[in-house]
Amino acid sequence: MKAIVVTDEAAGTAGMVLAERPEPEATVNDVLVEVHASGFTPGELTWPGTWTDRLGRDRTPSIPGHEVAGVVSALGYGTRGLSVGQRVFGLADWSRDGTLAEYVAIEARNLAPLPGDVDFTVGASLPISGLTAWQGLFVHGRFQAGQSVLVHGAAGGVGSMVTQLAKEAGAYVIGTGRAADRQTALDFGAQEFVDLGNDALEDVAGVDLVFDVIGGDIQKRSAGLVRAGGMLVTIAGPPEAQPADGLTVDFVVEADRAQLGEVVQRIRDGRLRTNIGNVATLDDAVAAFNPTERIKGKTIIRVRS
Repeated sequence: MKAIVVTDEAAGTAGMVLAERPEPEATVNDVLVEVHASGFTPGELTWPGTWTDRLGRDRTPSIPGHEVAGVVSALGYGTRGLSVGQRVFGLADWSRDGTLAEYVAIEARNLAPLPGDVDFTVGASLPISGLTAWQGLFVHGRFQAGQSVLVHGAAGGVGSMVTQLAKEAGAYVIGTGRAADRQTALDFGAQEFVDLGNDALEDVAGVDLVFDVIGGDIQKRSAGLVRAGGMLVTIAGPPEAQPADGLTVDFVVEADRAQLGEVVQRIRDGRLRTNIGNVATLDDAVAAFNPTERIKGKTIIRVRS
């Protein structure tokens, strides 16, 4: 099969190569998915699981990409809950070959049915951003209607999902980002916008929940914006500062079939919009992940037409 492979962590996306790789096999509790569309997060090239297996052994050349939408083509021994020919989407394991390929083997529990009225391209854009937003807000952030939420990167893939889900659940949403992102963040539902390059972040105070996707100095300064009893939720690494009278949670997104179902249902009925910036073929994936200009939104690779 054709796949995108990486062999050098230092090379980043520039080190991606289109190559022929053996077709994977569905082992116990796996399904083999015929990939129709794949999502990719550039940050995964810094994750240990991209380069080594669970025992720390080198596993290059490895196939990146962990978001998938496609069709089940085979079942592993003991697999239940899915059937051959079924449309699915979900999140591949971090320490196994990923979804930038014509086929991928995934644990069945990491996949959810993809309704027939949702395009594969849309389905592949949802797992990481949708699950991260859902878990950060409702599982780790313990959001309740009426609370205020500060969303960093509100025009990005994860931030736009957080903004929409929080707004729907009854939040007052303040988005942040670059000046050029203001209208996009407002269109996704933010009621206010903070330009991190020109506005004073410290003018925002007393929010119930900060959702951080940036880290560094922005994360550190955000700790002081959390009201007593509030929370800072981050996916950008362990925080350097804690809210004075609140809590901080640093988490890694996990696959969850029920939550995927919640997200895709909101796509179907129009309560949620995905944030796709570019769609490319597998043959053009390397160029798509190394653009010559900034792309707003997520790049999705359409593996099959």
